[in-house]
Amino acid sequence: MSIQPHQYQNCGKVYLVGAGPGDPDLITVKGAKVLGEADVIVYDRLANPELLSLTRDRSEHLYVGKRPGKPSVSQEQINHILITKAQEGKTVVRLKGGDPFVFGRGGEECEALRKEDIPFEIVPGISSALAAPAFAGIPVTHRNVARSFTVVTGHTIKKADTFANWEHLVNADTLVILMGMKSLPKIAEILIRYGRKADTPVAVIEQATYQSQRTVLGTLENIAEKAVSLSPPGTIVIGELAAKSNDLAWFQTEEKAEVTFNTSLRTQFAG
Repeated sequence: MSIQPHQYQNCGKVYLVGAGPGDPDLITVKGAKVLGEADVIVYDRLANPELLSLTRDRSEHLYVGKRPGKPSVSQEQINHILITKAQEGKTVVRLKGGDPFVFGRGGEECEALRKEDIPFEIVPGISSALAAPAFAGIPVTHRNVARSFTVVTGHTIKKADTFANWEHLVNADTLVILMGMKSLPKIAEILIRYGRKADTPVAVIEQATYQSQRTVLGTLENIAEKAVSLSPPGTIVIGELAAKSNDLAWFQTEEKAEVTFNTSLRTQFAG
């Protein structure tokens, strides 16, 4: 990536780091390394706070998590924080749940940084679109069943039609929906209306990769009723492969031994 000379002397740099889906051990090696070198960490609600143990003792931690339906830090305010801290000459980590460029507003933040001539770098993370199905024993592709998968959001910006153009999703081999828990009844209704079979298998994974993970299986016809006890964050998987969880589920909380965060990572990466 080519960065043009910036107007601020001794300007810092912003790293947009994917924190992964929840389990802190799933952060990338580079993500952990950058966290250990940062002066400022600006982190989200979905980034596991245990990851802050990888940071230096003198680093500054700023929580900017967005809470559905509740007052929260606006995207404009977050952009301002990133820009201001970098202009102070600091190394800034913007720590995001999942991957910064998968429904994480990372593109918007990069645009704001570029406008102010702030150097930045993307450190990809494991998206829940991949991790949640994997931890539920659901392959999103299978050469005998599904040759492709599609990822879509179940929640969009205000005044936008979340379900615009959803008719083309009916033919997706495997459909993975993020941020769609509250819209699950509508999602099922829309897909059936557009021609997806009512008996199409569906899995809903709550708190994926955490020990509190739960998976509910059903069909488009009954999943809204069966998953009524689940709450966000959750991942919805629709398609024949969702039924594979019956046989391939391997992550069972009741069978897991208590696992603590890998403290060797802190020793290795924290300054």
